[in-house]
Order: sequence, then structure tokens, then C-alpha cells
Amino acid sequence: MFEAHFQTFEEPEGGVALSARLAAFREELARRKLTGFVIPRADQQQNEYVAPSEERLAWLTGFTGSAGLAIVLTHEAAVFVDGRYTLQAAKQVDRKAWHIEPLVDPPPEHWLARHLVAGDRLGFDPWLHTSAAAERLAAACTKAGAELIAVQSNPLDHVWTERPEPPLGPVAIHGTQFSGEIESEKLKRIRLEIAKLGVDALVLSDSHAVAWTFNIRGADVSHTPLPLSYALVPKDGRPAIFIDHRKLSNRSRDHLEQSADVLEPEALTPALTELAKHGAAIALDNATAADALSRLIAAAGGKPVRGNDPVALLKAVKNLTEIEGTRTAHQRDAVALTRFLAWIDREAPSGALTEIDTVEALETFRRRTGALKDVSFPTIAGTGPNGAIVHYRVTRKTNRRIVSGDLLLIDSGAQYEDGTTDVTRTIAVGEPTDEMRDRFTRVLRGHIAIARAIFPDGTTGAQLDSFARQYLWQSGLDFEHGTGHGVGSYLSVHEGPARISKLGTTPLKRGMILSNEPGYYKTDAYGIRIENLELVVGADVIGAEKPVNAFETLTLAPIDRRLIDVAMLSPTELKWLNDYHTRVNREVRPHLDDTATKLWLDEATAAMLVL
Repeated sequence: MFEAHFQTFEEPEGGVALSARLAAFREELARRKLTGFVIPRADQQQNEYVAPSEERLAWLTGFTGSAGLAIVLTHEAAVFVDGRYTLQAAKQVDRKAWHIEPLVDPPPEHWLARHLVAGDRLGFDPWLHTSAAAERLAAACTKAGAELIAVQSNPLDHVWTERPEPPLGPVAIHGTQFSGEIESEKLKRIRLEIAKLGVDALVLSDSHAVAWTFNIRGADVSHTPLPLSYALVPKDGRPAIFIDHRKLSNRSRDHLEQSADVLEPEALTPALTELAKHGAAIALDNATAADALSRLIAAAGGKPVRGNDPVALLKAVKNLTEIEGTRTAHQRDAVALTRFLAWIDREAPSGALTEIDTVEALETFRRRTGALKDVSFPTIAGTGPNGAIVHYRVTRKTNRRIVSGDLLLIDSGAQYEDGTTDVTRTIAVGEPTDEMRDRFTRVLRGHIAIARAIFPDGTTGAQLDSFARQYLWQSGLDFEHGTGHGVGSYLSVHEGPARISKLGTTPLKRGMILSNEPGYYKTDAYGIRIENLELVVGADVIGAEKPVNAFETLTLAPIDRRLIDVAMLSPTELKWLNDYHTRVNREVRPHLDDTATKLWLDEATAAMLVL
């Protein structure tokens, strides 16, 4: 049997343990004269994946999704999740103790305004909320006649007596053969952005930005090679990096000291205080800078200037080295995926495989490339009704056997030093129904519409999002997640600032990598998603009056032809599909070493014809 190395399948704690934790937490709040507290799913830098020591929301509520928030009041408590996690939260959270509420529409502040009463004292940890989030909480409190209290120490940490120690993952140098640009050149570009902002210094509160700027990677959180750290870049003079020195080898310390002072994390507060006491304007990232940083700068006499971190956009536009690296990574990944898909087709019809088997197998095929550093997120392998849970994560308790008639949805990715991958395929096990084919083909048509899109330079993801939904909308259907997210270069698989979604306001630039992943989910029945990664490239359009862009598909893996109603495809859509499969075969087949998998690939990528 295959053995996974990067993923576990254990259930979060529940039942009596969680009830006791909630009771103990309320007792601690009462001791501190607080009538409520807000617990975000966050660390100090708003990372998607957080260290075990930062999993406060999961510890208290049992909910393990990557986005959420809890509010505990004296007699009420609620967990807030977005559309991706509604079904998951219902399974993990004790509904007798917690209400489950929407995270976005309406936001938690609406719930607070209804449940707070005059005189209430609502606590929050300013290191775990951005300033914008803190302001929304304060407005809700004001509306109810309550008071928002910034605590000095987190009361949940006081009752979490077995809280793990913070991580100490070793820092590695990310060489220019992967990064394509030395640190001094990146710092020059960052200082140009600092000048545009008209500030005295920029705080890099996002560890991804620190990693990119100084060409380092780390191992502090799962699935993303992050070295948890901060940096301070002044408009003139030497930058400083704030990182636990125990993570550094002599070599990585020497590397960092070539371009910055290397200080312990505790030195950040005095460094900011020193700058601020001279009235400095200090730029902070709206998305990742803790409210505590704004408070600290303002209290010392400085001016916190909140806005978008300019490094996020610099990092999102990949250079030629990074682009070539990701192409290589995707080709390598495609070979592993093809071997896996051929294996699934051989083994799944027997009824012997489970979801955990597929997760372990796919990781093993990737590991056999000899280049896998980690999976880029926990693999989603949902068969039948589990596939309808958008961000399903299999556990030993939920593990389902794959049976004939199921759709198996597998969303997975890999971290290689030269690139990060993310791919979803939906696989028919046995004979799919006409409804399954109809829904799959509508999703595929939306996927193709994004892949074939030609759009003027400056177009945003919000302007493209409806391309992916149009064929579902025609039948009164939709999906409750964005169509695409940015992807890093051996960094986060979910990278801002650009995305293809109703909320995607950042213009798409050449060199950005985004996912293309429309889907459809029928509750308690099945899920469908088709995901490739796309590179934004220039397009040659005869007669164009302005620069025009398009997408180059990076992902190379067959799309299940058994689920396609070819009569629903237009001639241009059918041509795209056949051309894509021809390319997959051409680029993957030479790297396969067994005849059976080659023959499987030939069949899986054979041209489809209208009957």
C-alpha cells in the first residue's frame, strides 16, 4: 500500500473536550471582566496555513478550515465560515454550543450588532487582526453601546495549557537559478515603490514578501515553504530582517547579512518605536499587518500609512527564470499525474480503493519524481457526496470507498523548488449519468472560455469571472467559490493580489500565474471541478488598438472524456479540447517508461469527434 508523508487523516478532537474548553474559556473571560472575545483563524501575519501553535480556532471549536472566525459571548457563541466550508463546519462543530453563520454576506459584525448589549466589553487580540478588521469590530461595538478591548495577552492561550511551541523550521537559500533575480535588484525595485508611496519605510509583515525579497525559503508552516519573519525596509539605508536566529545556519545567515541586518523578532517593536518617535511615516500592508503594528507606530508618534503591500504585485509577476521553472515543474508533475490517473482507472472499478488510498498514491507518484518538497495543500479527494464538499479533507472517520457510479474529485498540488502546481480532475468511476455529463460539460465549457480568453491589458479578474459561469447560469446553476487564484513560485499556492472572481479588482499582468477552476456541486451527490494553471501572456491580435493578453495553459493532464457530452461543445471548444489533449500526449508520453501507461494516455487523449 502507498504511504503518504506530508498528510495525516486524523479527526480533530470533539465532544467532551471541546465543551470543556469552551467552558474554561468563558471562565477566563469572566476573570478578565470581558463579556466576549473574537477568535480569528489567523496568525500574526494572516497566513493561510498556520503553525500548530496558532490553530486557536480549531482547538476551541473543532472547525479545521483555512478561513473562519469565532465569537464567544457570555450566553451565545458562533462560528463564521464562507461558502466553501458550510458543509464541513456543520459536520465538525457542535451545533448545541455554536451557531454556524456566514463569514462574508452578511459579515460577523452584523451578528455582533444583534447580540451585543450596552455595557458589553468585547475583547480581541490586536496581533491577530488587521486594522481594517479591528475597525469593523469597533463600529459594531459602538452601534450596540459596547466597548472593544485590545488585550495585552490572549485569554485563549491561557486556557490552552498544551499549546505547541512556535516552529523553528530551518531557513534555506533560494538560489538565482530558481529566483532569477538577486536581492539587491529586488530591493532597488521595492525602494522605487517606497518613493511612490512617499513614506520613510515599509514594513514587510507578510512572510511571503520577506522570502521573495531576500531569496530565502523556510519550513515553519505546512505546504508553503515559509520562514516566519518580518522585515523593515527604509527609503534610505540598510534593511533589517526580524527572524528567530535558531532557524539560521551559518550559510543562510551570511546570505541574509549581505543585504540586511539580521535581528531577533523581539527587536521589531523597538525598531519601529525608534523610527516612529521621529515622526516617520511607515507603510503597512492592509492585508497582513497586525493592528498592533499600527497602534505601536501611532503611540510612538509616527504615522502608520495603510495600503497595499507593493511587494505583493512585484512578486506576482514572474520573471523569465520563474516562468521557465514553472513550465518544467508542470511537465514533471504531469508525468506523475498521468501515472496516477492510469492507476486510478485500473484500480477504482474493483471497489477496493478508498479516498485515503488515492491521496497516498498521488503523493507517492509525485515523490517518485525525486523533486517533491511538499504537497502545496492537503489533497482534496472526495468521492460521491464527499466531492460536493468544496474543500473536503478526508479523515479516517469520513474515508469513503470508491464505488461504481461515483464521480471522484481530486484537487492536489506539489511544491518543487522550480515551481508550484495545483490541478483538479474529476474522474468517472463506472458509467456516469446524463445529468453528470451535462453538468461536467457546462463546467468544461466555462473552463475553456477562460483558457481561450483574449482581453485588453488592464482587465481584472472580476471582468473575466462570468466567462466561467455562463453555461451553468443558463441552467440556473452556479458555484460558490472564485474561478481562480494567483499562484506563487515555490511559495503560496494561493497568492494575491490578482484573482479571477467577483471580487478580483487587480488588473491581470503578463507573467502572473492564475488557476482556472470552475465547478459544480450537488449536495449529498457529487462534485465537479476542472482546474488548470494559466500564465498571462501577450497576444498578437491583428488590428488591435491596445496591448492584448491571453492565457498559456501550464497544466498538462487529461480531462476525462467519458464525462463530456461532445454534442454540447461548439466547434471551437472541441478544437481547444483536442488540441490540448494532443499537447498533453506530446509533452508527457516521452517521459513515461511503461507501455501500459503510454497506452492509457493514448486512449485518454484521443481526439473526440461529433457523432
